[in-house]
Amino acid sequence: MSAFIPRALRRIGMSTIKRRSFIKAVTAGAIGAPLIVPSTVFGQNAPSNRFTMGVIGTGSMGTGNMQNFLKRDDVQVIAVCDVDRSRRLEAKKIVEDTYAEKNDRSDFKGCTDYNDFRELIDRKDIDLVTIAVPDHWHSIPAIMAANAGKDIYAEKPLARTIHEGRAIVEAVKKNNIVWQTGSWQRSRSQFHNACELVRNKRIGELKEVLVGLPTGSPLELQQEMPVPDGLDYDFWLGPAPWAPYTEQRCHWNFRWILDYSGGQLTDWAGHHCDIAQWGMDTEDTGPISVEGTGVYPRDGLWDAVTEYHFECMYKNGIKLTVANNKEIPMGAKFIGTEGWVHVDRRGIDANPKSLLTSVIGPDEIHLYRSNNHYANFLSCVKSRKETITPVETAHRSITIGHLGDIAMQLGRKLDWDPDKEKFVNDSEADRMLSRSFRAPWRLPV
Repeated sequence: MSAFIPRALRRIGMSTIKRRSFIKAVTAGAIGAPLIVPSTVFGQNAPSNRFTMGVIGTGSMGTGNMQNFLKRDDVQVIAVCDVDRSRRLEAKKIVEDTYAEKNDRSDFKGCTDYNDFRELIDRKDIDLVTIAVPDHWHSIPAIMAANAGKDIYAEKPLARTIHEGRAIVEAVKKNNIVWQTGSWQRSRSQFHNACELVRNKRIGELKEVLVGLPTGSPLELQQEMPVPDGLDYDFWLGPAPWAPYTEQRCHWNFRWILDYSGGQLTDWAGHHCDIAQWGMDTEDTGPISVEGTGVYPRDGLWDAVTEYHFECMYKNGIKLTVANNKEIPMGAKFIGTEGWVHVDRRGIDANPKSLLTSVIGPDEIHLYRSNNHYANFLSCVKSRKETITPVETAHRSITIGHLGDIAMQLGRKLDWDPDKEKFVNDSEADRMLSRSFRAPWRLPV
């Protein structure tokens, strides 16, 4: 028999459950459909030591993350949510087909689908949620899930604005939530090795970091189209301004529109700028100034920056340059007084080459190691320890992308206070740290 005990009952305590009723429920579960009860009532001693999970957002990243969790025996997906009916029903089918095969039960049913994420979050029998929705939607469900006591695996970038990112951080801390950001490069060996080499001064004193991100592309204006059957388009827009539907606006393409995201810059800063911060040892802070230039298409549907170059100066004297990959190769290149290290998804390179076989000694700096981003999250849910990409780290990493975007839009150098998270004597720039929400949506408290 499998038993799934949600965190909600752990907080209540088994003393509040009448023993006879509990045994009766367990017995019924053994005979019929699998019982879904709070796994964390028993914690590490739960009968199956499994957690229940709800999936918010079942597009490409959401379904990909879900499928990785479906491979694991210490979690069971019991709910999926998406405003696109076809996507959420496909996700529901994937879940039930997977468990049918695992349990040798062709009639397995046990995954509920929702159009409204609030209904999923309200369920007391769900321990964990994954969130993979358009950037303009990141903050509201994340804060609501944190306030509901759910541990969270959420996609990068952390939030659409710096203000929303800070609100997520505070909600996670207030509720003692375990948070993992989908910046999975930290769980790959070449990125870990590169940052350890830099932190242990194998390239001498670090002077400069170059970060290359993808080049964007514009798209001409599109004619309004009928909203597809099954897509709750008004809900998809949510807190963003109303706009006519076209297929090039929604789903994957939201990334290239400023109302919803920041283009290739913010789509990728949560990866390579994150690695830059890791190697620079600046994960809990940020630059003190930023300036740059960018190309913003003004006449089409896709209006996020396509070509960009900006420079950030840090208090310790290190300069971070971020540019699209027509100028700087993809990845992060750390340049020191005695050499350099470059790392991307293809691997690691260095000068001198001897750095590639350099061994970090037992008394040197050893960075947090994770070999699997999903396993790391679940391990930390059990131990209540911090994940390899916690919420503050994710916030500071994407802040770099947001700062560059603001500086390029305003066309001037900006001074930044990373402690107060405000610009220095620049009220116009400060107004760009947040955005207005379309009624009735607002940032949860």
